[in-house]
Amino acid sequence: MGATVILLVILAILVVIALWIVGIFNGLVRLRNAVKNAWSQIDVQLKRRHDLIPNLVETAKGYMTHERETFEKITQARNLAQKASGPAEQGAAESGLSQALSNFFVVVENYPDLKANENFMQIQEELTSTENRIGFARQAYNDAVMVFNNKIEMFPSNIVAGMFNFTKSDFFEIEDAAEREVPKVSFS
Repeated sequence: MGATVILLVILAILVVIALWIVGIFNGLVRLRNAVKNAWSQIDVQLKRRHDLIPNLVETAKGYMTHERETFEKITQARNLAQKASGPAEQGAAESGLSQALSNFFVVVENYPDLKANENFMQIQEELTSTENRIGFARQAYNDAVMVFNNKIEMFPSNIVAGMFNFTKSDFFEIEDAAEREVPKVSFS
């Protein structure tokens, strides 16, 4: 009878440990999926941004006939951003695109007829809205990454994370402080 009780206690302990591992594993999977979902939200907004840029450039070309280099820089930066993958690479590419757009809007200041163009103003407003959405999506993504990375690094979930090869996710960061600013798209 004593051996049976010991065996049942050991079995109960093993069941509790297994349930504990399953619970932590499922929590890690849930958090990893939250990170993926948050990244896809950024991706949607970045695609929208990338889709708006050719319209903006085409509208401006009619007014800005001597600004070929400016248009080429925006196009190159957009192409690099579209090819980027992962938060680190995407962050660097988007920084370059933001800088190109910033330079573009500085040049636009010299073209009052363009600034008054209704189509240009509408695209500018959509781009501003998209930039705001990207900012919110980036914040949500980085929050999800922080929660996930904390779970991976904190005891005791770090044991389960190590057992099942969960790895930290990258934050979506802009490295250059000067590039942290949203391109100025407001004309007054």
